[in-house]
Amino acid sequence: MHCPFCNANDTKVIDSRLVSDGVQVRRRRECLACHERFTTFEAAELLMPRLIKQDGSRQPFDEQKLRAGMQRALEKRPVSIEDIEVSIAQIKHALQVMGEREVASSVVGSLVMEQLSKLDQVAYVRFASVYRSFQDISEFQEEINRLQKSSQQKREQEK
Repeated sequence: MHCPFCNANDTKVIDSRLVSDGVQVRRRRECLACHERFTTFEAAELLMPRLIKQDGSRQPFDEQKLRAGMQRALEKRPVSIEDIEVSIAQIKHALQVMGEREVASSVVGSLVMEQLSKLDQVAYVRFASVYRSFQDISEFQEEINRLQKSSQQKREQEK
């Protein structure tokens, strides 16, 4: 690590600590040439896969697009920003764990729907109606019936 003060090549680590829930390492360093101290942060760099759209085109994963889509579905719903951010982190983690360089955009859509179903069922139906291109009210009804059945099964399992 180069010293930010004198640009010397040799520095030594004085202290290391985990920060950000263990996602980063904070290192306190000292330059061996000028003896100045400074802090660095180290984190694993995990690449997000490229998305293969339905038309076959490829584009980079865009976290802002993901966030905007989820926020649109959750608009005026009682879900905190923190819960949304946790869901986004879980989606990103699931994509990274796959270890693929490219994934179909439908995989991301499915992950979003899974997270929205946990956060808010109204937002889930909103997103599903656009994502699955519902054509009439019967498709909404089918999705709502499926959600009700799923909720009922979860309640029965908890008993």
